Amino acid sequence: MSTPFPFTAVVGMDDLRLGLLLNAVSPAVGGVLVRGEKGTAKSTAVRALSALLPEVPVVTGCRFSCDPGAPDPHCPDGPHAEAPAGARAARMVELPVGASEDRLVGALDIERALSEGVKAFEPGLLADAHRGVLYVDEVNLLHDHLVDLLLDAAAMGASYVEREGVSVRHAARFLLVGTMNPEEGELRPQLLDRFGLTVEVAASREPDVRVEVVRRRLAYDADPAGFAARWAGEESALRGRIAGARALLPEVRLGDTALRQIAATCAAFEVDGMRADIVMARTATALAAWAGRTEVLAEDVRQAALLALPHRRRRNPFDAPGLDEEKLDETLEEFRGDEDGEAEGPGDGEPDPDPDPDPDPDGPDGPGGGGGQPPQGGPDAPEAPEAPASQDAPGAPGSPDVPEPRPEGGQPKAPAPGEHSPVGAAEPFRTKVLSVPGLGEGAAGRRSRARTEHGRTTGSRRPRGALTKLHLAATVQAAAPHQRARGRAGRGLVVRRDDLRQATREGREGNLVLFVVDASGSMAARRRMGAVKGAVLSLLLDAYQRRDKVGLITFRGREAELALPPTSSVDAAAARLESLPTGGRTPLAAGLLRAHDVLRVERLRDPARRPLLVVVTDGRATGGRDPVALAARAARLHAAEGTASVVVDCETGPVRLGLAGALAGDLAGTAITLDELRADSIAGLVRDVRERGDVRRTGDVRRTGDARRAPGTDDGQQQRHRRAA
Repeated sequence: MSTPFPFTAVVGMDDLRLGLLLNAVSPAVGGVLVRGEKGTAKSTAVRALSALLPEVPVVTGCRFSCDPGAPDPHCPDGPHAEAPAGARAARMVELPVGASEDRLVGALDIERALSEGVKAFEPGLLADAHRGVLYVDEVNLLHDHLVDLLLDAAAMGASYVEREGVSVRHAARFLLVGTMNPEEGELRPQLLDRFGLTVEVAASREPDVRVEVVRRRLAYDADPAGFAARWAGEESALRGRIAGARALLPEVRLGDTALRQIAATCAAFEVDGMRADIVMARTATALAAWAGRTEVLAEDVRQAALLALPHRRRRNPFDAPGLDEEKLDETLEEFRGDEDGEAEGPGDGEPDPDPDPDPDPDGPDGPGGGGGQPPQGGPDAPEAPEAPASQDAPGAPGSPDVPEPRPEGGQPKAPAPGEHSPVGAAEPFRTKVLSVPGLGEGAAGRRSRARTEHGRTTGSRRPRGALTKLHLAATVQAAAPHQRARGRAGRGLVVRRDDLRQATREGREGNLVLFVVDASGSMAARRRMGAVKGAVLSLLLDAYQRRDKVGLITFRGREAELALPPTSSVDAAAARLESLPTGGRTPLAAGLLRAHDVLRVERLRDPARRPLLVVVTDGRATGGRDPVALAARAARLHAAEGTASVVVDCETGPVRLGLAGALAGDLAGTAITLDELRADSIAGLVRDVRERGDVRRTGDVRRTGDARRAPGTDDGQQQRHRRAA
């Protein structure tokens, strides 16, 4: 086994280390989610935590780590009445993003269960993590069905494995730790709320800090064992402090004043549910124990709020997690009460020997007053400078020194002469479902029909490899004709491996939704860009909920620009959309050709993920010779490759040219207006998109003059569209 990087050798990352240590002191806090940019030692710090955790008493030989003092009565390896007791090191179990369901919850051998009547169960990662740490790197990329299993286990403290009436249950209580890069997409709200604490990490912009990080990493890579030995003293001291804080934890008193501050803080920030209050109370208690106190102070409540609330107050996927510290301080001050008068001394009625409620942040316990800073110095390492802690410090997230995200190709573009400054988006709304026709086999999601491991059963087939989902009726039907030849004597069915049938299921997949947005002067002249941005923002919200990848192309002036390459980070697309200026000509053909190039590359990169092209335009095309014909030819390239397309018609006013409808005909797609995009306005949209797929498959693709009638339009309006085209 490789030697882990010492926890005490991690430079900076004060909030990250404090959050992990509080969970080591009190596992009831509920785990920690680490958010931050790539290359910030998130995984290194989490893996280093396991070496600090105390040993776990277990029943010898139990694969499910039962506690000898209170063994699980439902343990598959039980009963444990006379089993000998032992101890082992606490486990850090890693859940890979691409793990299968059987790898997570365990595998039940259906063949032996049917033919021999034996529950042959192989424990999964949840069993390994029981009474330890379950670590998920890139947790935001975890498949939905694995997220559901994690939520169930975290809520019930047990894992259930059921296969066609054969079930196994075992205890699964673990500390959930996840790391993620927000640029790659956000977590589902249900899983986000399961993490007790959240911390944001970013690389320091201080040269001295960065030098020390590199120095320690190079020393570790050159001699891992020797490097760990040099930090053994600090590791041992920190391990002892964790043990002392755990022993002190039951004696910590959470007074009424602190409880009122916790409740008032959660109410002031409009946090949903009561889990935040409970987590804050447990965190504040752990902070007091970590500082060696038996009384929770206001500073503990404040620190607990900064760790437990930011990820719980988001109202939509585009809200950045965070907390208004000025508002937090006002709330705590309002409900402070007479803290000195309420708190008695530690156990004997005498005043606390240290009555100062605001200890020196540079004292022996380190910044924060809670002693959350493990030692940074080592026997042979210079003391590392502190990383900037303020959000206003240079290089801190959200500070003016950090450049805004730039579009592909380099410098951000300022509005040129003749262009308009960015306008705000209108209020988003619930949109109708846009789906890709046919049956796919892409990544699990919630948009289009696909063959999946989860969903409704649609048929059966012979298993390829290990049997995972048994089709019981088909298996019985295959075995029934052979019972006499196999010498069946009793009531049981004689089943052979050749009789087993795998269930085929149909569920939903996520798609690549590529937005091509017209940002030309024609959009700004009629003050429509706010409504257009609101519509695209609504579609982005829908893509977030349906677990899609998204990309954003804009066209204006003389060219089209890939503002955001395909990504799972929907909020990044929203940020690029918000800063989008408008003005200039309308190079519609350039936008469609750029979309064609992007989709060609994505088909090679991820062939199973089917694309959905959403073109947001009024259909006008300017610039060059015969721009309308160029746009039509570019659109027919998408139609020839079978790309599912929807044109959102942004044209307004009493006189409409119907150019967007003509473009939809060239794309072999569907045209809808901004008003029809709303969920309560276009009941037949999904049916029309699917019918368009059926028309394409029969070769009867209608072109400009015969573009499909858009939902919500009458015959006269369609005739006007045709005449204009």
